[in-house]
Amino acid sequence: MSAAFNNDLFRKLPVVGILRFFKRPEVEKLVPASLAGGLNTIEVTMNSAGATDLIRLTCDLVGDQGNVGAGTVTTLETLDQALAAGASFIVTPAVVPDVIKACVERKVPVMPGAMTPTEILTAWRMGATMVKVFPADQLGPGHLKAVKAPFPEIPLMPTGGVTVETLPAFKKAGADAFGVGGPLFDPKQVAAGNWDWFRQQAARFAEAWKSA
Repeated sequence: MSAAFNNDLFRKLPVVGILRFFKRPEVEKLVPASLAGGLNTIEVTMNSAGATDLIRLTCDLVGDQGNVGAGTVTTLETLDQALAAGASFIVTPAVVPDVIKACVERKVPVMPGAMTPTEILTAWRMGATMVKVFPADQLGPGHLKAVKAPFPEIPLMPTGGVTVETLPAFKKAGADAFGVGGPLFDPKQVAAGNWDWFRQQAARFAEAWKSA
């Protein structure tokens, strides 16, 4: 059963940390460290091995300190699995009409991936809570600013390659939130067992958001 999304917590630090392809022992270490640094919203991608078990684990680790969602949701089957595991929000890699519709019907926040103005507006009109603009590092802050101009009412979440250094530029361009994978959950730091790095990196993202 999915928990309710805590929007108040998310507004304090609107950064979604994306866990992709990590194993249980790694998640047990890096999630608490990231929470200690200020991160409060985590996405587990459904193309990770044992994704539903990892969602349950992350929900246990996060507790009432934040939100746990599922990403890379492309079918109604994976949507059902994610919600049953406890996901409180859903992220899709593209505009997936049946998944968006199902989320709206179930009152589950959904953040579809989009790139063009047409895709962004389509996702919004379908009932998206926020639109994930992907890939952010390829499109850049200029693209986000240009899209935001005709659609100021649509919350946008640049995702893919957003770093501590580039976050301020995206925020200035109109970003409402950020999806962050590798720059927040660096596989090299996991391999090195450098768990305190994740606390420090979460804190750096928190500071970048507050000071931008």
